[in-house]
Amino acid sequence: MSNFNYEAYDGMGLAELVRNKEVTPTEILEAAISKTEELNPNLNAVIHKMYDQAMDQVKKNTNGAFTGVPMLLKNITQEIKNEPITSGSKAFINYKAEVDSELVKRFRSTGAVFIGQTNVPELALMAITEPKQYGATRNPWNNAYTPGGSSGGSAAAVASGMVPIAGANDGGGSIRIPAAYCGLFGLKPSRGRAPVGSKLGRQWQGASADHVLTRSVRDSAMMLDLTKGYEPGAAFHAPPFDANYLDCVTKPLEPKRRIAYSLRSPIGTDVDPECKLAVIKTVDLLKSMGHIVEEQDPPVDGDKIASSYMTMYFGEVAATLASEKVKYRDVESTTWLLGLLGKATSAEEWVLAMREWDIAAYAMEDFHTKYDFYLTPTTAYPPAKIGELDTKLTEKILLNVIGRLQMGTLVKKSGLIDEIIINNLKRTPFTQLANLTGQPAMSIPIHKTEEGLPLGVQFMAARGREDLLYQLAGALERTESWLRG
Repeated sequence: MSNFNYEAYDGMGLAELVRNKEVTPTEILEAAISKTEELNPNLNAVIHKMYDQAMDQVKKNTNGAFTGVPMLLKNITQEIKNEPITSGSKAFINYKAEVDSELVKRFRSTGAVFIGQTNVPELALMAITEPKQYGATRNPWNNAYTPGGSSGGSAAAVASGMVPIAGANDGGGSIRIPAAYCGLFGLKPSRGRAPVGSKLGRQWQGASADHVLTRSVRDSAMMLDLTKGYEPGAAFHAPPFDANYLDCVTKPLEPKRRIAYSLRSPIGTDVDPECKLAVIKTVDLLKSMGHIVEEQDPPVDGDKIASSYMTMYFGEVAATLASEKVKYRDVESTTWLLGLLGKATSAEEWVLAMREWDIAAYAMEDFHTKYDFYLTPTTAYPPAKIGELDTKLTEKILLNVIGRLQMGTLVKKSGLIDEIIINNLKRTPFTQLANLTGQPAMSIPIHKTEEGLPLGVQFMAARGREDLLYQLAGALERTESWLRG
C-alpha cells in the first residue's frame, strides 16, 4: 500500500495494516520520520531523535499488538539503554541510561518502535514545557500557546500527527494537563498499576504514575493492558484487575451511574468561564445519556492537599539536586529555589504531609461508595501563551539572590511559601488530588474555546477502577461531543 494516510490511523489501526500486510513497518516508520522532520522545527516537541535505532528495531521487531507503530518516549524516567536522558536540564546533559527502564521494556515488548524522546520542563516540574536547555514546545492547535506540561512534548507530538502514541507520566497532572490543552485522551493509572523502575520503587512518593498520551481511547487501554502488572521491588501495587481494559472501551456503560461534579477551585482561586462551560456541557451530555449528575464537592481540604503536595514537591527537588550533586549554575533559578525550600523543610513537616495523603485517600474511598465518578475541569484556565508564565526580570533577580545566598529557610519564615503554592497551582488546581490519593483519573477532549483551543474535563474514579473510566471514555468518544482534531 503506497501513499497511505499515516495521520488517519491510531496506533491499533497502523498495527492492523501491518498484520494485514497492507503496509510494512518500514513504510510506517518512514512516514513518521517524514512527519516529524516536517513539524518538529516549528513545534520543538522532539529533542532527541533515534531514527537509526528505530530502523534497526524495525528489522528485528517481534510480533506484538503495536508491531511497527512509531512511538516517542518522555525524556524523564523512561530510560532507553545507551541513550541520553536529561530530564530537560543542563545538569544531566551527559547522562546516558545503563538499562531500559521496566516500563520501556514493556513498551518494547508490544512491538512499538521508539523514534525519539520528547521535550520536558526541567525535572518535569512545570505545567508548561519551556525548559531553558531546549526551548519551548508549542501547541499544534495554535503555535502561540503552550501544550501544557510536563508531558508537553509528548502531547504536541501526538496532537500534530508525528506519532499516534507517546510516553508520559503524571506526578501532579502531567498527563492530564497536556491532554486537555492538545485535544487528546490522557489517563493517569492507579498508583502501582504501571511499573516505575528500574531501581526505583516509587516516583514522587507514589504520586507519579507512568502511561501514555493518545488520540484514541482504545490505544490507551490496549497499552495499559500490555504494561500493567506486578513489578518486583515496587513500593505499591494496585488492586488486581484480571480482565482487559480494551474490552471496557466498547462495553456499554449502564445508565444511572452517579456522578458528582464541581466547578470550584479546591484552593479558592478563580476558574475561567471556558473551563466551567466545558464541565457544564459534559454534565448536560451525561444527563442525556441517562446518568444521575449532581453538584457536590468531595470531603477533602483543598488547601491541605495543595500544601502537602508542594511539601513533597520541594523535598523531591532537594533530594534530586543533592543526590546528583547538582550545582547552582546548572539548573534554572526556580528549580534551585524549590530545592532550597526542600532543604528547609523538616522531617516533621514531611510526615504530616504524607499523613494528609492518607486522610484524603480514605475520604475519597468513602466518597466513591456514593459516586462512581467525580467530574471537574482539568485545568482552571485555557492554555497560556508561550512565555506568558515566564519568570519576570525582577523575580529572576530575587531568585538569583536567594539562590546564591542559600536563603530557603528565610523564604519559608517570610510567609512567601503560601504565595508560591498559590502561584504554582492556581492554573491547575484540580489534578493533584488523584496523585495524592492514588486514584485513576483521565482528561477527555470535550470542548473548544472561542480562540479555537482544546479544553478537556477530568474524571476521577475509585482506586483500581480504570475499567470504569475506560467504559465512560469509550461511551463519550462515540458521541458527537468528542473533540476530534
